[in-house]
Amino acid sequence: MTYGAVRNGHGNDNLLSTQTQEATDLVETYLHLTGTVLPALARSKETNWPVSEDHCFQRIVLDTVCGGVWYDHLDRPAYKHLSPERAAQAVDLCRAIAAGEVDMEQLNKQSLLWRGKWR
Repeated sequence: MTYGAVRNGHGNDNLLSTQTQEATDLVETYLHLTGTVLPALARSKETNWPVSEDHCFQRIVLDTVCGGVWYDHLDRPAYKHLSPERAAQAVDLCRAIAAGEVDMEQLNKQSLLWRGKWR
């Protein structure tokens, strides 16, 4: 394959465009889930989560997918610097939280432990 073929929309150009759009979609989904869906669920009578604010969900999810304090692993703002892999992990974790498949108490505790803020 020649450079000209790629520049003219053949081969990897379409693949890169598709991957970029998929990564953008994942980040938008992560932002929607942490900004709207999870806070709404947290305020419902069906959950007893230790957090209810969007920034708390973002902290917990990002710390979990990074395996530590997110800003030790990502530049700010985090959503602009999520790799496609981490964005996918974040979306998967948000969906598991929404489905009640993970222990929010434990996720929050671990996030706070990484930050030296667990009492």
